[in-house]
Amino acid sequence: MSIGWERLDDIVSRKYQCGHCGNIIASAKEYKAKSTQYWIYICPHCDEPTYFSGGAQIPGITPGNEVSNLPNDVEALYREARECIAASAYTASVLTCRKLLMNVAVSQRAEAGQSFESYIDYLASKGYVPPNGRGWVDHIRKKGNEANHEIRLMSSSDAMELIDLAEMLLKIIYEFPAKVPKTSKDGRSQ
Repeated sequence: MSIGWERLDDIVSRKYQCGHCGNIIASAKEYKAKSTQYWIYICPHCDEPTYFSGGAQIPGITPGNEVSNLPNDVEALYREARECIAASAYTASVLTCRKLLMNVAVSQRAEAGQSFESYIDYLASKGYVPPNGRGWVDHIRKKGNEANHEIRLMSSSDAMELIDLAEMLLKIIYEFPAKVPKTSKDGRSQ
């Protein structure tokens, strides 16, 4: 049995954050499944559909913020970890945050093929981890290990916590340094 959809001319606008473009919008186009409580709203910004059923929104909202000046592989992993949360794939997000640490360390010239703990040590010893930040970076590693080696599934709050920590680490290592003008050996801005 297929569900028929009808476009409603008398639109009841819905305010939501678009899972495609991230904008907070009020819908301009609305479709309702005949004889059910399923709705599709079309984003006026990107023209993509968002599906609602009860309290569920598909695609979900991608948490965290964009971080500038990331290497391509680091950017791809960070985006993947965020998109996993939007898809309710919390364990996958936690595992991706763990992998992100390895890629960050290697992008900062750590030797590939080392243990995860060695990557944390490398980031800390080279000054990429802020003072008193070793614990929260190590927390990403430990939570990732838990997701990888234990039966328990990760929760939304587990994944969101790691996204927040990963975002801060990425900003410290990549975004903030890129905002400071480069100086020459004689101390002048370039």
